Amino acid sequence: MNSRLISIIRKEFIQIFRDPRTLVLIIVMPMLQLFLLGYAATTDVKNISIAVWDQSRSPQARALLDAFRSANYFSIDYVVGSDQEYRELIESGDIRAALIIPPDYAQRLLEGRAQVSLVLDGSDATVGGTALNTARLIGQSYATKVLTEQASLTGRPSSFTPPLDVRTQVWYNPDLIAAYFNVPGVIGMILYFITTLLTASSIVRERERGTIEQLIVTPIRSWELVVGKILPYSILALIDMVEVLVIGHWWFKVPIKGDLGLIFALSGLFLISSLGIGLFASTVANTQQEAFITVMVTMLPSLFLSGFFFPIEAMPKFLQYVSAIVPLRYYLVIIRALLLKGVGLPALQNEVIALTIFAIVIMGIAALRFRKRLD
Repeated sequence: MNSRLISIIRKEFIQIFRDPRTLVLIIVMPMLQLFLLGYAATTDVKNISIAVWDQSRSPQARALLDAFRSANYFSIDYVVGSDQEYRELIESGDIRAALIIPPDYAQRLLEGRAQVSLVLDGSDATVGGTALNTARLIGQSYATKVLTEQASLTGRPSSFTPPLDVRTQVWYNPDLIAAYFNVPGVIGMILYFITTLLTASSIVRERERGTIEQLIVTPIRSWELVVGKILPYSILALIDMVEVLVIGHWWFKVPIKGDLGLIFALSGLFLISSLGIGLFASTVANTQQEAFITVMVTMLPSLFLSGFFFPIEAMPKFLQYVSAIVPLRYYLVIIRALLLKGVGLPALQNEVIALTIFAIVIMGIAALRFRKRLD
């Protein structure tokens, strides 16, 4: 091989190994994509959290609950005593469904005409559809088992009429329309991607052109420079959010049940975290390409672990814990609950507290590091 060609190849490899960001892109990113797609990219939802309102408290009712547990698709995490309790749990997102067993369930089961109700949260069409189909299958399987047992006890042929009917109600999205779930998610992704990427690249662009030094020697304070750089992108992101809201409501018929003021206020809170990530990326990058690579490292986990594409309940426990440090996860819960459920601030207090902590910590670290680099 030509010695000059070998020298050029050797030089390129030396440059690659001296640039840690390029190594991250080459080595770490494929592994990250592999694990995220291998574990997070699944719609096989199991352990759906539900609440039970057992008004019968009979052996027959306990047998029905055992049938739901043994299916491994439902996890009975709450026992409630009123419709108000399970309504609040569904509104806050703590559960995906509620199973209501009437007081006369045992007697009606013996008579061959028992009914139970399953109330489903339809704001997530994937989880709602899985829960709906699974609940019906469990009801049919349990009814067949009861028929068989009754026939063996009486010695008579079993009836063709199932003794149990699982009546389902789907709240917020009765037809399980996917757009109702996806459009609010697009709002979150736009707010995150635009503010993070553009904030990082805009500040690095000043450094590349040498104009950042001109700004430093002016009487402008460091906090004024930071706010002046990030505020335009915040405004543009909110304009994009309004655009998606209008088109989503007008074209895709996505409801807007929540208070618009609360929607904008909590979106602004989420923007602080996104801007902080972009600002932090600008302090570790010297070129726009480096800034893009740095932001991409945070974008992939946010995309897959936030619940944007795939339900968090379907992920392994480890990834569910990792998703707890993704700010986008909490905002998607907030925006979907505000648009589809029309809930108030009390139902979202856990998500709001989490976003507030992220906003303070991320923006604080990014601002301090940015100021130190200016000094």
